[in-house]
Amino acid sequence: MKSDKPGSLYPSLYQINTRVWMTELARGLRRPATLDDIPDSELDRLAGLGFDWIWLLSVWQTGAAGQRISRTHSAWQGEFRETLPDLREEDIPGSGFAITGYVVHQNLGGDAALARLRERLRLRGLRLLLDFVPNHTGLDHPWVEEHHEFYIRGMEHQVARAPKNFTWVRRQKGDLLLAHGRDPYFPGWPDTLQLNYGNPAAQEAMIGELLKIAGQCDGVRCDMAMLVLPDVFQRTWGIRANPFWPEATRRVREQAPGFCFMAEVYWDLEWTLQQQGFDYAYDKRLYDRLREGHARPVRDHFRAGLDYQNKLARFLENHDEPRAAATFPPGQHEAAALLTYLAPGLRFFHQGQFEGRLKRISPHLNRAPDEAVNQPFKQFYERLREVLRRPVVRQGRWQLLECVPAWDGNGSNDAFVAFGWQNDDGSSLLVTVNYSGHSAQCYVRLPFVDNGSTRWRLRDLLGPATYDRDGADLQARGLFLDMTPWQYHALEMKPAKVQSGP
Repeated sequence: MKSDKPGSLYPSLYQINTRVWMTELARGLRRPATLDDIPDSELDRLAGLGFDWIWLLSVWQTGAAGQRISRTHSAWQGEFRETLPDLREEDIPGSGFAITGYVVHQNLGGDAALARLRERLRLRGLRLLLDFVPNHTGLDHPWVEEHHEFYIRGMEHQVARAPKNFTWVRRQKGDLLLAHGRDPYFPGWPDTLQLNYGNPAAQEAMIGELLKIAGQCDGVRCDMAMLVLPDVFQRTWGIRANPFWPEATRRVREQAPGFCFMAEVYWDLEWTLQQQGFDYAYDKRLYDRLREGHARPVRDHFRAGLDYQNKLARFLENHDEPRAAATFPPGQHEAAALLTYLAPGLRFFHQGQFEGRLKRISPHLNRAPDEAVNQPFKQFYERLREVLRRPVVRQGRWQLLECVPAWDGNGSNDAFVAFGWQNDDGSSLLVTVNYSGHSAQCYVRLPFVDNGSTRWRLRDLLGPATYDRDGADLQARGLFLDMTPWQYHALEMKPAKVQSGP
């Protein structure tokens, strides 16, 4: 089998919780499952959904120390039991981000099983994305014994001031007080140890880990990538550090041209990381604005230059965020999905999103709750994925469109977000959303209607509606819209065939 899937300027990614997937497979096999047990039919299904990338969450080796923390941390148990009321100890393998080595976990079949899976994905035109955690390691990483200088040491007076940020680590060569990994706004993560980016040797060691990973996959999602930026690191720890990402991304791409870097990033540092070598950065700002439910901030967000927008990863949920179906009311959910996934950038979907799952699964868990499929959401996403297959939104030209008042004194045009896509083959798509809880009217300007003497047919790709409109009127005034709360259209625009006379 060989894939002939065309490349895309705007690809789609699907995130899968690997350990949850293996638990589900094991239930059917009645034995532990590894990556080799993933059926070819399931890979065919994923390829058939139109994705370009598969992100396998939590494939790396973790340790017993992190598992003990996850199983005994009282504050986490409430969250785990909310997800799994019948929680069992074996449901908690520990956080997939408390990594003790960038080798594939022995329970998943090791590096060889991943290599075989990667080849099966490649044959179906799917590229593989894995995790990289630059900020910290697990508590029982081998470096604790072999290279304690890679970590940030603690002092007794620091423990008295911030006891949750430090821990005593037992070592054969003598116990050490080390810092937990953290960001500057929250206490430390108790199952991790903070790497010292002020130490050039630690940076070199982490670049070595990245070079190894680059031989096992096609890209990495870098956890909390902004934490190792020099200014952020100094603000958090009071330690000066040299820039890490420009050198790391350069050296990896020397070894693996085309290797992809995606940054989990917040605090308006997306552009900074794009400039330091990242192909994509999380667009958490758009997500937050969509949650707020107001059109104008969303519209203003889309005014940024395409050199920035093309390198954003746009999502409605992921393993860190609550489920979209539990966050956005029906109607608003679908409208938000259109604005997220029919905009430029990387289209980032999460396992369970299409089925309308309601419960977020912590990365500490390896089992999902039983939830019924929400059929309306499933059908909506099926239609949306069909739109996303079209070349016009995979590699076309995008622009934000102006929505003007439908008549004097009617300010409801402020509720609209509209944009258009055009491709070299002449195809065009118009996306219009009333992103508000009230009815609204406007005229949307259509710069790609350049033949005033032609009638145009507008066919909604997400619904049954079809409209015929006069080209001269569209060119002069724009397309009139009168839309109910949260209503949306994805309109294919084509010149209408004119019937000749008898």
